[in-house]
Amino acid sequence: MDFHTEIDQLRRELERAGYEYYVLDKPTMSDYDYDHKLRRLEELEQAHPETVTPDSPTQRVGGQALSSFEPVRHRVPLESLQDVFDFDEVRAFDQRVQSAVAGAVYVVEPKVDGLSVALEYENGLFVRGATRGDGQVGEDVTANLRTVRSIPLRVDGAPEHLIVRGEVFMPKKVFHALNDERERRGEALFANPRNAAAGSLRQQDARIAAQRKLDILVFNVQWSDGAAFQTHEETLEYLAQKGFKVIPHQLCTTMDQVIGAITQIGEERDRFSFDIDGAVVKVNDLSQRAVLGSTAKFPRWAAAYKYPPEVKPSRLTDIVVQVGRTGVLTPKAVLEPVRLAGTTVTSATLHNQDFISDKDIRIGDTVLVRKAGEIIPEVLSVVLDKRPADSRPYFLPKTCPVCGAPVERDEDGAHMRCTGAECPAQLLRNLTHFASRDAMDIDGLGVAVVENLVNAGLVKTPGDLYFLKEEDVAGLDRMGKKSAQNLMAAIRRSKDQDLARLIYAFGIRQVGQKAGKILAARFQTMEALEHATLEELTAVNDVGGITARSILTWLESPQSRHLIARLRQAGVNMTAAEQGSDQRFAGMTFVLTGGLEQFTRDQAAAMIEDRGGKSAGSVSKKTTYVVAGEGAGSKLKKALDLGIPVLTEQEFLDLMK
Repeated sequence: MDFHTEIDQLRRELERAGYEYYVLDKPTMSDYDYDHKLRRLEELEQAHPETVTPDSPTQRVGGQALSSFEPVRHRVPLESLQDVFDFDEVRAFDQRVQSAVAGAVYVVEPKVDGLSVALEYENGLFVRGATRGDGQVGEDVTANLRTVRSIPLRVDGAPEHLIVRGEVFMPKKVFHALNDERERRGEALFANPRNAAAGSLRQQDARIAAQRKLDILVFNVQWSDGAAFQTHEETLEYLAQKGFKVIPHQLCTTMDQVIGAITQIGEERDRFSFDIDGAVVKVNDLSQRAVLGSTAKFPRWAAAYKYPPEVKPSRLTDIVVQVGRTGVLTPKAVLEPVRLAGTTVTSATLHNQDFISDKDIRIGDTVLVRKAGEIIPEVLSVVLDKRPADSRPYFLPKTCPVCGAPVERDEDGAHMRCTGAECPAQLLRNLTHFASRDAMDIDGLGVAVVENLVNAGLVKTPGDLYFLKEEDVAGLDRMGKKSAQNLMAAIRRSKDQDLARLIYAFGIRQVGQKAGKILAARFQTMEALEHATLEELTAVNDVGGITARSILTWLESPQSRHLIARLRQAGVNMTAAEQGSDQRFAGMTFVLTGGLEQFTRDQAAAMIEDRGGKSAGSVSKKTTYVVAGEGAGSKLKKALDLGIPVLTEQEFLDLMK
């Protein structure tokens, strides 16, 4: 078999397998076989780059990050829908339609809570995808949409020019898994699947978008050269035949059927893999739609029914406090079971102390509960006339309920946070951060391995990593002797890391990589830092009062002292590396802006700091130079206004010589 034939065969097999898996949800090819065939196709295309086509399965993930999204003017406007909020308004909508086009029938679809996009095909090839934007002009997100596996990159037998509209969403399971991972890493959580999908679709790097496992449901033909349709239902059947994942729908000939379909969708919303925020009612006959036309804002032939959030009373029997992996204390209401939006609710988040105090929520109260965004149960208010006579205001504990360490309120927020360096609730996050590339850089100690170690009871603090035994590690699930040897070697190597990395690895609030370097350079040893006073810390450049107090609080904690002692016992380096002899940028401050081609901003910042300088994020009168790449904006303008010298990349490199 020649390589052309093998490439064609592999592409057909992979396209079919992807369609069965992502569209039909009926896979016939194992993941192993799929990955094996995809790798073989990648090898063939690398050997014969002239064979690579835009619709190849290998082109699902782009390799180069974008600096911006280009505007796209929609050939057909992506209109929004008029909302209706009760069945009387649905019937009024029907009356308006019937007065203009008698005998109209409708298609009812769930309203996916996602982001509307237009997919454009030329001669069957996917050439462009754009967000809705304002309906007239959106953004080109083609590279990210290519990562959505349920979007066909090629449509066989398609007209010369085809544009379809769909709703990109993040499946519920993916959303919850993503938030679990972000919580483990100490990152901000997404509020809901729509918020997560929006952030994913507008990622500058398509590889990140691919990791988010977005999906799509297509619900409209916007433009089709030479293909004539009479009804909306016919277009949906056509799209399904062409390999698109199509919105579920029901044809209704009477208003009673329409209302029944809306009710059914609302009652069965939990069975959908996606979130919904309503149901869409559309006139089925396309010629009748043409007669009805549109207002300046909405089509007259469709309406979006919005489900009213259910609000029910329940007795709050207790408040429990959970400690998240970032140390934040989150109060949770324990409720008597109540049925809401198709599920039984037994608890609700109370957010923080301010939320509890503002609503004066107390144990024993009867509260009104609803599901926020149809997802998260929340307490709306207290039914005061049912409050027990002996109730008392509730306050969060002053010590961590997990480890007993003092609790501090964030200086710039409403959260209460555990200060324990060895708090079991934060163990996964602390270990993952401690081992990360910018901290102790323990290669092979990712989240999965950390969880393995913790679950096996082998590690309870970062210090325990240095007392692991190879045979214990080798016995873990999916490790083996060789993997254990590699991990142990990486742990041993990390003992020699610079003090700056160790300080950052501790995960002290307000202390990032840059602060770690500054502190190490100033105090030189861990012992000196341990004995530093508030005055000495605040005298350090870039260490303000909040950061200084955070450092002192952390160092004074018994858990922190135990961790440092454990690391000393293991032989971990606690001395700063000797300062380089090249200090040409000493006392200088650089600001990097715009797109840099020859190095990343992090690399440039490291080059500056290695030579005694400082890399800042904003321009001020104290800035020495601004290094401006392509597309530099407000920082460049401010530099020019202040008369600060501006360097090109090459001029910056010339300073290094």
